[in-house]
Amino acid sequence: MSKNTRIVLIFGGFVTAVAAAFYPIFFYPMMHLDEYKKEQEINRSDIIQENVQPTGLKVWTDPFSRK
Repeated sequence: MSKNTRIVLIFGGFVTAVAAAFYPIFFYPMMHLDEYKKEQEINRSDIIQENVQPTGLKVWTDPFSRK
């Protein structure tokens, strides 16, 4: 195996590993917004925002809403 081929394989493996790590963290949630919205509705159903929000800070907003 030539030196250049080995370098390309190592670099390609690194790029593949980074892409595989980013997919479940960033890309999957961005492509499945409805699932995450439903999950957050369930998780936050019993929380009254005014009771848990520190004074002087902005009240929670929907992290999935588009501006």
